[in-house]
Amino acid sequence: MSIWVIFKLLGSLALLIFGMKAMSEALQKMAGPQLRHVLGAMTTNRFTGLLTGMFVTASVQSSTATTVMTVSFVNAGLLTLAQAISVIMGANIGTTLTAWIMAAGTSFDISVLVYPGFFLGIILIYMKQHRYIGDFLFGLAFLLLGLTTLKATGMEMDLGHNAAVVNFFKSFDPNSFLTTIIFLLLGGVMTFCVQSSAAVMAITMLLCATGAMPIYQGVALVLGENIGTTVTSNLAAMSANAQARRAALAHMFFNVFGVLWILVVFHTFIDGVISIVDYVGGLMGKDMQHMNGNDKLTFILAAFHTCFNVINAGILIWFIPQIEKFVCWVIKPKKVDEEEDFRLHFITAGFMKTPELSVLEAQKEIRAFGERMQRMFGMVQDLLNLSSSKSNKGKSLEAEFTKLFTRIEKYESISDNMELEIANYLESVSDAHLSDDTKAKIRAMLREVSELESIGDSCFNMARTINRKFSDKKDHFNEKQYGHLHQMMGLTDNALTQMNQLMGGRKDSYDVNRTFNIENEINNYRNQLKAQNIVDVNNHEYTYAEGTIYIDLINECEKLGDYVVNVVEARMGIRSGR
Repeated sequence: MSIWVIFKLLGSLALLIFGMKAMSEALQKMAGPQLRHVLGAMTTNRFTGLLTGMFVTASVQSSTATTVMTVSFVNAGLLTLAQAISVIMGANIGTTLTAWIMAAGTSFDISVLVYPGFFLGIILIYMKQHRYIGDFLFGLAFLLLGLTTLKATGMEMDLGHNAAVVNFFKSFDPNSFLTTIIFLLLGGVMTFCVQSSAAVMAITMLLCATGAMPIYQGVALVLGENIGTTVTSNLAAMSANAQARRAALAHMFFNVFGVLWILVVFHTFIDGVISIVDYVGGLMGKDMQHMNGNDKLTFILAAFHTCFNVINAGILIWFIPQIEKFVCWVIKPKKVDEEEDFRLHFITAGFMKTPELSVLEAQKEIRAFGERMQRMFGMVQDLLNLSSSKSNKGKSLEAEFTKLFTRIEKYESISDNMELEIANYLESVSDAHLSDDTKAKIRAMLREVSELESIGDSCFNMARTINRKFSDKKDHFNEKQYGHLHQMMGLTDNALTQMNQLMGGRKDSYDVNRTFNIENEINNYRNQLKAQNIVDVNNHEYTYAEGTIYIDLINECEKLGDYVVNVVEARMGIRSGR
């Protein structure tokens, strides 16, 4: 076997993997938000969840994409873990369509479709309104070209007449349970190393189609692929939150359970699948027994893959509540001090698969960012309340005040880290080929995180001002000043509440005038208090220095309100008039 043939084999697998990836991303771009809405709306029970997972995965040609979307919905509270498990079961069935495409590619001459696909694809790509269809056709053409090249390379290698290869597989007893286990583990390791079950399936079909590997060993490799692909998702979920890790573990449990029961009836089940393929082939006018070479073995592999996943889902769908309890028992949420937890909850490197899905994760992370900033502002209000108790000041009050100020200081550091991490993540997403809608969303989100970080800065500025005032042993605000500050902070907190309602809901149902009205109230009240402050200082109700600190807090609240408006405008797609 020459080095040139080996490179052709590896290159054809690379074309296959690239084609699958390009097809999946193009289909997701075409579907856009509708795909996510379907996944969220059609999971009212375990059966509709299974059908939805199957439909979505067959549509986007990627069980990983479906799993990632499902996990993101669980994190957002849109799906329960039980519903997510049913969707993942359906995804396992939907992904078997890939095997049928490969079986057709290795058994029939599909090369005639390759170059028309490239030609139509490039025309549609340059027609901007249809470029996603063009991307899909390009991906499909690469997939078919990879399959065609793989088939031609297999014939050139003539593995069925290669004594070394044939003798290697013959050295394993096809009826031995140990042989099945060896090839099952081999399939799992290959899938884990290649990071693509589609590539390993293509290699398996090539070996079977050339007559080099018996069907029983090929089926064992397919079983191994089912486990290998779950190892990848579990490793990716290690840095994610508890719900993501539970969903990944449920995926592994589903496939491992299926492998265990299929091993008990291994040869009987395969013989049954062979009979079904022969019978269906007869109905279609195909004599499967005398089909060219060993081409029918590729259809047997595809049929086994489908039958195995359908029956496994049919068994386990009745035990979803028990599976949910099991994975929750195995994986318990980490107990962390929220103030010390700098890790992002929704964005994880392992789950960043496509720009469309990555934007969804970033949106939820920004929502959590907004809620965290409102909690920080609540701490500032509590700090002001503690400072107003200065007349009853003691060591315990000072310790409580210092502890709360330290928490606010940590929150400010967290807000800086969150801005940088989310912005870096969005920049990495923007390097990909994006739809116009996604580009606009990323620009808006970058503006949002910048303004949210400014809200954190304003909160910390207020906390430092209050701390400076609290440390002063002589002067403190009078009751009227504290009342004005509480009223101003109440308006500001209301603005933050409206902002977070928008971040957590749909922007088409949000009335942006509510935010603008609150901003006008804050501005008018700020102007009123500034004018009153001059009068009070002139009337010697408090010193000029006290008035300066008091107005600093009022102005900081007004600035924070402006940042809130900027976040709302970014989310609503409104250009700032400032």
